[in-house]
Amino acid sequence: MSEIVTIENQNLITVKGATKVRSSTQNAAEVEIDQTLLLISGSDLEVKKLDLDNKEVVFSGNISHLKFVRHGEKQSLFKRIFK
Repeated sequence: MSEIVTIENQNLITVKGATKVRSSTQNAAEVEIDQTLLLISGSDLEVKKLDLDNKEVVFSGNISHLKFVRHGEKQSLFKRIFK
């Protein structure tokens, strides 16, 4: 399966190819996509759909930032949340 990230109107994000949701709060989420970590930040974030059998997760909320980090890269928790 190929990895696809789709954002609709800055308030709905669909991640296809997700293998794990490491964490999810109202302000940030971490989603593993193969060898990459997707960091999502914003406000009022909520998991709308979680289907790891089909490698898909959907978040709603006010999405302000996305960052892709390779697993080999090291980042502090502070940087992951506020970047």
